[in-house]
Amino acid sequence: MGNKKKMVFNVLFLVLIFAGTIYGVFHGEDIGQISDILQTVNPWWLIPGVVCVVVFIWGESIIIHYMMRNLGVKVGRGTCFLFSSVGFFFSCITPSASGGQPAQIYYMKKKKIPIPVSTQVLLIVTITYKLVLVLLGLGLAIFGQSFIHTYIDDVQWVFYLGLVLNVVCVAGMVLFAFHPSLAKAFVVNGSRLLERMKFLRHKKSREEKLAASMEKYNQTADYMVGHFGMLVVVFIITLVQRFSLFAATWFVYKAFGLAGASAGLIILMQGAIAVAVDMLPLPGGMGISEKLFMEMFLPIFGSKLLLPGMILSRGLGYYTELIISAVFTIVANFVIGRKTDETKIRDEHGAL
Repeated sequence: MGNKKKMVFNVLFLVLIFAGTIYGVFHGEDIGQISDILQTVNPWWLIPGVVCVVVFIWGESIIIHYMMRNLGVKVGRGTCFLFSSVGFFFSCITPSASGGQPAQIYYMKKKKIPIPVSTQVLLIVTITYKLVLVLLGLGLAIFGQSFIHTYIDDVQWVFYLGLVLNVVCVAGMVLFAFHPSLAKAFVVNGSRLLERMKFLRHKKSREEKLAASMEKYNQTADYMVGHFGMLVVVFIITLVQRFSLFAATWFVYKAFGLAGASAGLIILMQGAIAVAVDMLPLPGGMGISEKLFMEMFLPIFGSKLLLPGMILSRGLGYYTELIISAVFTIVANFVIGRKTDETKIRDEHGAL
Protein backbone atom coordinates (compact mmCIF):
# COMPACT_ATOMS: atom_id res chain seq x y z
CA MET A 1 0.00 0.00 0.00
CA GLY A 2 2.88 2.35 0.87
CA ASN A 3 4.51 1.80 -2.52
CA LYS A 4 1.21 2.54 -4.31
CA LYS A 5 0.81 5.78 -2.38
CA LYS A 6 4.37 6.76 -3.26
CA MET A 7 3.75 6.00 -6.93
CA VAL A 8 0.55 8.08 -6.92
CA PHE A 9 2.43 10.95 -5.26
CA ASN A 10 5.25 10.79 -7.84
CA VAL A 11 2.78 10.78 -10.74
CA LEU A 12 0.81 13.71 -9.27
CA PHE A 13 4.05 15.59 -8.63
CA LEU A 14 5.14 14.94 -12.23
CA VAL A 15 1.78 16.17 -13.57
CA LEU A 16 1.93 19.29 -11.39
CA ILE A 17 5.46 20.18 -12.51
CA PHE A 18 4.53 19.43 -16.13
CA ALA A 19 1.48 21.70 -15.93
CA GLY A 20 3.54 24.49 -14.39
CA THR A 21 6.19 24.09 -17.09
CA ILE A 22 3.60 24.17 -19.90
CA TYR A 23 2.06 27.33 -18.45
CA GLY A 24 5.43 29.03 -17.98
CA VAL A 25 6.64 28.15 -21.47
CA PHE A 26 3.50 28.87 -23.50
CA HIS A 27 1.94 31.74 -21.53
CA GLY A 28 1.61 34.73 -23.86
CA GLU A 29 2.89 32.81 -26.89
CA ASP A 30 1.11 32.43 -30.24
CA ILE A 31 0.23 28.72 -30.20
CA GLY A 32 -1.02 28.84 -33.80
CA GLN A 33 2.28 30.25 -35.07
CA ILE A 34 4.26 27.63 -33.12
CA SER A 35 2.08 24.89 -34.63
CA ASP A 36 2.64 26.25 -38.14
CA ILE A 37 6.41 26.30 -37.60
CA LEU A 38 6.46 22.73 -36.28
CA GLN A 39 4.66 21.57 -39.42
CA THR A 40 7.58 22.82 -41.52
CA VAL A 41 10.08 20.54 -39.76
CA ASN A 42 11.77 17.82 -41.83
CA PRO A 43 10.75 14.62 -39.95
CA TRP A 44 13.57 12.59 -41.48
CA TRP A 45 16.05 14.50 -39.31
CA LEU A 46 14.08 13.56 -36.18
CA ILE A 47 14.42 9.81 -36.78
CA PRO A 48 18.14 9.73 -35.90
CA GLY A 49 17.22 11.85 -32.86
CA VAL A 50 14.91 9.07 -31.68
CA VAL A 51 17.72 6.59 -32.39
CA CYS A 52 19.95 8.65 -30.08
CA VAL A 53 17.42 8.17 -27.27
CA VAL A 54 17.28 4.41 -27.88
CA VAL A 55 21.10 4.26 -27.84
CA PHE A 56 21.02 6.16 -24.55
CA ILE A 57 18.74 3.56 -22.93
CA TRP A 58 20.47 0.66 -24.66
CA GLY A 59 23.90 1.90 -23.53
CA GLU A 60 23.11 1.30 -19.88
CA SER A 61 21.86 -2.20 -20.64
CA ILE A 62 25.20 -2.96 -22.32
CA ILE A 63 27.01 -1.80 -19.18
CA ILE A 64 24.78 -3.85 -16.86
CA HIS A 65 25.21 -6.98 -19.02
CA TYR A 66 29.00 -6.47 -19.25
CA MET A 67 29.44 -6.02 -15.50
CA MET A 68 27.08 -8.85 -14.54
CA ARG A 69 28.94 -11.21 -16.86
CA ASN A 70 32.27 -10.21 -15.32
CA LEU A 71 30.84 -10.78 -11.84
CA GLY A 72 29.66 -14.27 -12.74
CA VAL A 73 25.96 -13.52 -13.18
CA LYS A 74 24.39 -14.92 -16.33
CA VAL A 75 21.56 -12.74 -17.58
CA GLY A 76 20.29 -12.10 -21.11
CA ARG A 77 20.88 -8.88 -23.03
CA GLY A 78 17.14 -8.42 -23.49
CA THR A 79 16.58 -8.69 -19.75
CA CYS A 80 19.32 -6.10 -19.16
CA PHE A 81 17.53 -3.76 -21.57
CA LEU A 82 14.40 -4.18 -19.45
CA PHE A 83 16.43 -3.42 -16.30
CA SER A 84 17.70 -0.27 -18.02
CA SER A 85 14.20 0.78 -19.12
CA VAL A 86 12.83 0.32 -15.61
CA GLY A 87 15.61 2.53 -14.23
CA PHE A 88 15.06 5.32 -16.73
CA PHE A 89 11.27 5.26 -16.35
CA PHE A 90 11.31 5.59 -12.56
CA SER A 91 14.14 8.13 -12.76
CA CYS A 92 12.03 10.22 -15.15
CA ILE A 93 9.05 10.39 -12.80
CA THR A 94 10.82 10.87 -9.44
CA PRO A 95 12.63 13.93 -8.03
CA SER A 96 16.43 13.83 -8.50
CA ALA A 97 15.92 10.53 -10.38
CA SER A 98 15.75 8.88 -6.95
CA GLY A 99 13.39 6.06 -7.89
CA GLY A 100 15.35 4.46 -10.72
CA GLN A 101 17.86 2.28 -8.92
CA PRO A 102 15.55 0.95 -6.17
CA ALA A 103 13.19 -0.19 -8.93
CA GLN A 104 16.06 -1.82 -10.83
CA ILE A 105 17.25 -3.64 -7.69
CA TYR A 106 13.70 -4.89 -7.14
CA TYR A 107 13.46 -6.34 -10.66
CA MET A 108 16.99 -7.77 -10.45
CA LYS A 109 16.01 -9.50 -7.21
CA LYS A 110 13.10 -11.09 -9.08
CA LYS A 111 15.73 -12.58 -11.43
CA LYS A 112 17.58 -14.03 -8.41
CA ILE A 113 20.47 -11.55 -8.66
CA PRO A 114 21.91 -10.96 -5.15
CA ILE A 115 21.10 -7.49 -3.83
CA PRO A 116 24.75 -6.71 -2.87
CA VAL A 117 25.81 -7.49 -6.46
CA SER A 118 23.03 -5.44 -8.08
CA THR A 119 23.70 -2.57 -5.65
CA GLN A 120 27.41 -2.51 -6.47
CA VAL A 121 26.80 -2.73 -10.23
CA LEU A 122 24.24 0.08 -10.20
CA LEU A 123 26.46 2.18 -7.95
CA ILE A 124 29.26 1.94 -10.53
CA VAL A 125 26.75 2.76 -13.29
CA THR A 126 25.68 5.89 -11.40
CA ILE A 127 29.24 6.95 -10.58
CA THR A 128 30.38 6.75 -14.22
CA TYR A 129 27.11 8.34 -15.37
CA LYS A 130 27.71 11.37 -13.15
CA LEU A 131 31.49 11.34 -13.63
CA VAL A 132 30.98 12.20 -17.30
CA LEU A 133 29.05 15.31 -16.21
CA VAL A 134 31.66 16.19 -13.58
CA LEU A 135 34.53 16.01 -16.09
CA LEU A 136 32.52 17.97 -18.66
CA GLY A 137 31.59 20.60 -16.08
CA LEU A 138 35.13 20.93 -14.74
CA GLY A 139 36.47 21.15 -18.29
CA LEU A 140 34.10 24.02 -19.07
CA ALA A 141 34.82 25.76 -15.75
CA ILE A 142 38.60 25.59 -16.28
CA PHE A 143 39.05 25.84 -20.04
CA GLY A 144 35.69 27.09 -21.33
CA GLN A 145 35.18 30.49 -19.73
CA SER A 146 34.57 32.09 -23.12
CA PHE A 147 31.84 29.48 -23.78
CA ILE A 148 30.27 30.16 -20.37
CA HIS A 149 30.25 33.94 -20.85
CA THR A 150 28.86 33.61 -24.40
CA TYR A 151 26.05 31.14 -23.80
CA ILE A 152 25.24 30.84 -20.08
CA ASP A 153 26.48 34.08 -18.55
CA ASP A 154 23.11 35.10 -17.08
CA VAL A 155 22.38 31.65 -15.59
CA GLN A 156 25.88 30.42 -14.84
CA TRP A 157 25.09 30.16 -11.13
CA VAL A 158 22.76 27.23 -11.94
CA PHE A 159 25.58 25.58 -13.89
CA TYR A 160 28.06 25.96 -11.02
CA LEU A 161 25.50 24.80 -8.45
CA GLY A 162 24.85 21.66 -10.50
CA LEU A 163 28.59 21.06 -10.90
CA VAL A 164 29.24 21.31 -7.15
CA LEU A 165 26.33 18.98 -6.35
CA ASN A 166 27.58 16.42 -8.87
CA VAL A 167 31.14 16.57 -7.52
CA VAL A 168 29.91 16.02 -3.95
CA CYS A 169 27.63 13.19 -5.08
CA VAL A 170 30.37 11.38 -7.03
CA ALA A 171 32.87 11.75 -4.17
CA GLY A 172 30.38 10.28 -1.71
CA MET A 173 29.47 7.36 -3.97
CA VAL A 174 33.13 6.55 -4.69
CA LEU A 175 33.77 6.32 -0.94
CA PHE A 176 30.74 4.09 -0.52
CA ALA A 177 31.60 1.87 -3.50
CA PHE A 178 35.30 1.31 -2.79
CA HIS A 179 35.40 1.60 1.00
CA PRO A 180 33.52 -1.54 2.10
CA SER A 181 34.04 -0.95 5.83
CA LEU A 182 32.42 2.48 5.51
CA ALA A 183 29.50 0.96 3.60
CA LYS A 184 29.12 -1.76 6.22
CA ALA A 185 29.17 0.76 9.09
CA PHE A 186 26.56 2.89 7.31
CA VAL A 187 24.18 -0.04 6.74
CA VAL A 188 24.61 -1.67 10.17
CA ASN A 189 24.42 1.58 12.15
CA GLY A 190 21.51 2.75 10.02
CA SER A 191 19.62 -0.44 10.81
CA ARG A 192 20.30 -0.07 14.53
CA LEU A 193 19.17 3.57 14.45
CA LEU A 194 15.88 2.56 12.81
CA GLU A 195 15.43 -0.06 15.53
CA ARG A 196 16.01 2.51 18.29
CA MET A 197 13.53 4.84 16.60
CA LYS A 198 11.00 1.97 16.59
CA PHE A 199 10.75 1.94 12.79
CA LEU A 200 12.12 -1.61 12.81
CA ARG A 201 11.83 -4.41 15.33
CA HIS A 202 15.07 -5.98 16.49
CA LYS A 203 15.61 -9.31 14.76
CA LYS A 204 18.74 -11.42 15.02
CA SER A 205 17.95 -12.92 11.62
CA ARG A 206 18.08 -9.43 10.08
CA GLU A 207 21.56 -8.86 11.52
CA GLU A 208 22.72 -12.19 10.12
CA LYS A 209 21.30 -11.38 6.68
CA LEU A 210 22.94 -7.93 6.77
CA ALA A 211 26.28 -9.49 7.72
CA ALA A 212 26.03 -12.00 4.85
CA SER A 213 24.97 -9.29 2.40
CA MET A 214 27.83 -7.00 3.39
CA GLU A 215 30.29 -9.88 3.00
CA LYS A 216 29.03 -10.35 -0.55
CA TYR A 217 29.25 -6.58 -1.08
CA ASN A 218 32.87 -6.60 0.16
CA GLN A 219 33.75 -9.41 -2.27
CA THR A 220 32.17 -7.51 -5.15
CA ALA A 221 33.94 -4.26 -4.19
CA ASP A 222 37.29 -6.07 -3.98
CA TYR A 223 36.67 -7.54 -7.42
CA MET A 224 35.93 -4.09 -8.85
CA VAL A 225 39.11 -2.62 -7.39
CA GLY A 226 41.16 -5.45 -8.86
CA HIS A 227 39.68 -5.04 -12.33
CA PHE A 228 40.33 -1.40 -13.19
CA GLY A 229 40.22 -2.15 -16.91
CA MET A 230 36.57 -3.13 -16.59
CA LEU A 231 35.77 0.25 -15.05
CA VAL A 232 37.56 2.01 -17.94
CA VAL A 233 35.39 0.11 -20.43
CA VAL A 234 32.27 1.08 -18.47
CA PHE A 235 33.34 4.74 -18.50
CA ILE A 236 33.89 4.71 -22.28
CA ILE A 237 30.47 3.16 -22.91
CA THR A 238 28.90 5.73 -20.57
CA LEU A 239 30.63 8.53 -22.46
CA VAL A 240 29.10 7.36 -25.74
CA GLN A 241 25.74 6.84 -24.03
CA ARG A 242 25.64 10.33 -22.53
CA PHE A 243 26.76 12.16 -25.66
CA SER A 244 24.29 10.26 -27.85
CA LEU A 245 21.45 11.88 -25.89
CA PHE A 246 23.07 15.32 -26.11
CA ALA A 247 23.34 14.86 -29.89
CA ALA A 248 19.54 14.61 -30.29
CA THR A 249 19.31 18.42 -30.15
CA TRP A 250 21.63 18.74 -33.16
CA PHE A 251 19.20 16.64 -35.24
CA VAL A 252 16.40 18.98 -34.12
CA TYR A 253 18.56 21.89 -35.29
CA LYS A 254 19.01 20.26 -38.71
CA ALA A 255 15.28 19.40 -38.90
CA PHE A 256 14.56 23.14 -39.07
CA GLY A 257 16.95 23.44 -42.02
CA LEU A 258 19.43 25.49 -39.98
CA ALA A 259 23.19 25.59 -40.50
CA GLY A 260 26.18 27.37 -39.02
CA ALA A 261 26.41 25.84 -35.55
CA SER A 262 28.54 22.71 -35.32
CA ALA A 263 27.34 19.44 -33.82
CA GLY A 264 30.14 19.74 -31.24
CA LEU A 265 28.90 23.13 -30.03
CA ILE A 266 25.29 22.00 -29.68
CA ILE A 267 26.31 18.79 -27.90
CA LEU A 268 28.46 20.86 -25.52
CA MET A 269 25.58 23.24 -24.80
CA GLN A 270 23.18 20.38 -24.10
CA GLY A 271 25.83 18.83 -21.88
CA ALA A 272 26.11 22.06 -19.88
CA ILE A 273 22.34 21.96 -19.29
CA ALA A 274 22.67 18.36 -18.07
CA VAL A 275 25.42 19.39 -15.62
CA ALA A 276 23.17 22.14 -14.26
CA VAL A 277 19.94 20.16 -13.77
CA ASP A 278 21.06 16.57 -13.12
CA MET A 279 21.05 16.86 -9.31
CA LEU A 280 18.08 19.21 -8.94
CA PRO A 281 15.02 17.74 -7.14
CA LEU A 282 12.75 17.86 -10.20
CA PRO A 283 11.73 14.97 -12.49
CA GLY A 284 14.00 15.22 -15.53
CA GLY A 285 15.00 18.73 -14.49
CA MET A 286 11.55 19.80 -15.71
CA GLY A 287 11.04 23.54 -15.73
CA ILE A 288 14.70 24.42 -15.22
CA SER A 289 15.83 22.57 -18.36
CA GLU A 290 13.34 24.50 -20.49
CA LYS A 291 14.42 27.81 -18.96
CA LEU A 292 18.11 27.10 -19.57
CA PHE A 293 17.42 26.01 -23.15
CA MET A 294 15.56 29.26 -23.86
CA GLU A 295 18.45 31.28 -22.41
CA MET A 296 21.33 29.39 -24.03
CA PHE A 297 20.04 28.46 -27.46
CA LEU A 298 18.68 31.87 -28.50
CA PRO A 299 21.81 32.63 -30.61
CA ILE A 300 21.57 29.17 -32.18
CA PHE A 301 17.87 28.89 -33.11
CA GLY A 302 16.95 32.57 -33.22
CA SER A 303 13.90 34.09 -31.54
CA LYS A 304 11.37 32.70 -34.05
CA LEU A 305 12.49 29.05 -33.87
CA LEU A 306 13.67 29.01 -30.23
CA LEU A 307 10.43 27.79 -28.62
CA PRO A 308 9.61 25.21 -31.35
CA GLY A 309 13.23 24.03 -31.11
CA MET A 310 12.93 23.62 -27.35
CA ILE A 311 9.66 21.68 -27.74
CA LEU A 312 11.24 19.18 -30.11
CA SER A 313 14.52 18.96 -28.19
CA ARG A 314 12.79 18.24 -24.89
CA GLY A 315 10.30 16.03 -26.68
CA LEU A 316 13.16 13.83 -27.86
CA GLY A 317 15.48 14.11 -24.88
CA TYR A 318 12.95 13.60 -22.08
CA TYR A 319 9.46 12.67 -23.22
CA THR A 320 10.54 10.14 -25.86
CA GLU A 321 12.80 8.56 -23.24
CA LEU A 322 9.87 8.51 -20.80
CA ILE A 323 7.51 6.88 -23.32
CA ILE A 324 10.00 4.24 -24.55
CA SER A 325 11.08 3.31 -21.03
CA ALA A 326 7.43 3.20 -19.87
CA VAL A 327 6.54 0.72 -22.62
CA PHE A 328 9.41 -1.61 -21.72
CA THR A 329 8.74 -1.21 -18.00
CA ILE A 330 5.27 -2.63 -18.66
CA VAL A 331 6.94 -5.48 -20.57
CA ALA A 332 9.33 -6.03 -17.65
CA ASN A 333 6.41 -6.24 -15.27
CA PHE A 334 5.01 -9.20 -17.22
CA VAL A 335 8.28 -10.88 -18.19
CA ILE A 336 10.82 -10.53 -15.37
CA GLY A 337 10.41 -13.13 -12.68
CA ARG A 338 8.13 -15.36 -14.76
CA LYS A 339 10.97 -17.43 -16.18
CA THR A 340 13.43 -18.75 -13.66
CA ASP A 341 15.72 -20.55 -16.08
CA GLU A 342 17.11 -17.47 -17.87
CA THR A 343 19.32 -16.29 -15.02
CA LYS A 344 21.78 -18.66 -13.45
CA ILE A 345 24.07 -17.53 -10.70
CA ARG A 346 27.44 -19.19 -10.57
CA ASP A 347 28.88 -20.39 -7.32
CA GLU A 348 29.76 -17.27 -5.33
CA HIS A 349 33.28 -18.43 -4.52
CA GLY A 350 34.00 -19.32 -8.14
CA ALA A 351 32.52 -16.07 -9.49
CA LEU A 352 34.63 -13.73 -7.40
